Amino acid sequence: MRLLQCGAMEEILLEIVARIRRGETPDARQLARIILNANKGISDNADHYAKRQLLPYYRAVKKDDPARWSSWGIDLATEAELVRLLQLKPRRTASGVATISVLTKPWPCGGACLYCPNDVRMPKSYIWDEPACQRAEHSFFDPYLQVAVRLHVLAEMGHPTDKVELIVLGGTWDDYPRGYRIWFVEQLFRALNDGDASWGRVRGIRDAYHGAGLADEPGELRARTAATQTRIDAGDLTYNQAIAELYRDDPGWQRVSARQTSTLDSLREQHRINERAAHRVVGLVVETRPDAITPESLTFMRELGCTKVQIGVQGIRQDLLDCNDRGLTVGRIEDAFALTRLYGFKIHAHFMVNLVGATPQTDADDYRTFATGAAFAPDEVKLYPCALVAGTGLMRLAVSGAWTPYTREQLVDILVDDIIATPAWTRVSRMIRDIPSTDIVAGNKQTNLRQMVEQTIDRRGLRPQVQEIRMREIQGDDVRLDDLALQDVPYKTDVTQEHFIQWVTPEGGIAGFLRLSLPDQAYVRDHAADLRIREGEAMIREVHVYGRTAHLGAGDGNAQHRGLGRRLVEEACRIACEAGYTRINVISSVGTREYYRGLGFADNGLYQQRDLG
Repeated sequence: MRLLQCGAMEEILLEIVARIRRGETPDARQLARIILNANKGISDNADHYAKRQLLPYYRAVKKDDPARWSSWGIDLATEAELVRLLQLKPRRTASGVATISVLTKPWPCGGACLYCPNDVRMPKSYIWDEPACQRAEHSFFDPYLQVAVRLHVLAEMGHPTDKVELIVLGGTWDDYPRGYRIWFVEQLFRALNDGDASWGRVRGIRDAYHGAGLADEPGELRARTAATQTRIDAGDLTYNQAIAELYRDDPGWQRVSARQTSTLDSLREQHRINERAAHRVVGLVVETRPDAITPESLTFMRELGCTKVQIGVQGIRQDLLDCNDRGLTVGRIEDAFALTRLYGFKIHAHFMVNLVGATPQTDADDYRTFATGAAFAPDEVKLYPCALVAGTGLMRLAVSGAWTPYTREQLVDILVDDIIATPAWTRVSRMIRDIPSTDIVAGNKQTNLRQMVEQTIDRRGLRPQVQEIRMREIQGDDVRLDDLALQDVPYKTDVTQEHFIQWVTPEGGIAGFLRLSLPDQAYVRDHAADLRIREGEAMIREVHVYGRTAHLGAGDGNAQHRGLGRRLVEEACRIACEAGYTRINVISSVGTREYYRGLGFADNGLYQQRDLG
């Protein structure tokens, strides 16, 4: 390997190590200066050294030249600090988990929302040049390929990948055939279980798709779909009709689709392996519509290993839903929230501002009701503005003047109000879609919208009022355990008494939390046929400890692996017991089953369970 012969690379690395040992860990500017000095005297046409090369070089030496690595005398503490310093985009794992997003293949959608993009190269609502979409398309939407490639990239960037949250995007999950959904999840687990070996299988899998006549290059894909996309944009063809023409009737896709099916028994074997794998699934997320949520669909999600459901809500007033062709009732959304919560899932809702029929004032009022009202009270929210994209039904309303985008000032003001209104138990995960500005005809094009909102909050002196989780996360900060306090934030929903139990710093930062649901016993009794819990059973819906992602079983110098999660669980058990519950369930992910067994939980169908008393 060329890097192993690079003396200058070694000099850069050892200078950084020497500074770490002296307690002078360089910041970003100082690190750049070290690298710049090493590049002096190198001609313009020759390769220069860059930060992105340092971590792969270090790992290559450690693996392939152990004698040289040993001569460096790097202990565990120094190595941990070195890896942290050389990581690229450290925020990707700052919340404690490495996240991998994957997309399902293009498929007919059960909805026809006014604002929803109709890109025939993508599953409904997504656009080909969004970053995750480009990765998925280049992988033929194959779940194994998507995970293998992303796993490799994250490792090269210096991120631990032993705890992974899988986020499955792509239209409405429940619209896909049952066998395809099982196969898709099975392949996600298989890629993680294969670990480093998965990267070696990428070429063979790609060759199989090429052998079926499928393309993965943007130019060829654009040429194949351009005429169909033009007909959609002109209103001569619906998205679902186009998908049938391009995929269902295509011989290559027919050959591929015939192999994209599996059984629950096969998936369960991958689950069993993943319980002790090097890359464990600590969260599995799918997205769907409220009207697709039923006892049967939620049971199936649990059998797949899902722990969180993204629900496309967008608005909570019936006139607003109707104006935007949502095809939903508010009552159906409320029922979906109640059922999803009682099944133990974390609820990640999508909510939009600036829809047709909305005003800045109604948007602010609706969000406050949504965030804090007993019928909804989501755990997490994607809160983003409606944007005009070519080929959507919204175009004709924009042309007629029936819909206009908010000004930047109006939008920022609304989102500031929304963050202030967000309660302590809710995390606003994002404020924009990854739609490139070139695809947006009208509406917000600011990629740093959240930063603008947070800066406005600080400028107005409102940060002390902020309770929203993301703005309070400690992320990579060091934490003194003696400084943390355990707080219980109780709140009611239509079907449960909730307890948001959080570890907080003196400044209000959040180092970890647990979501405990105490179901209404009369409701459970009256709906016993639809539920998988019984009277007297409480539910832990999520446990999360913040800080830099720590390797499983490692004692890194951050908030994880210091017993904070265990103490959260014990507090939840105490609260549930005092409230009269006799058993407590946890909606554990596959990769955390071993952890909960160590806390006294036993496998019990869809959940793990522990007796209280």
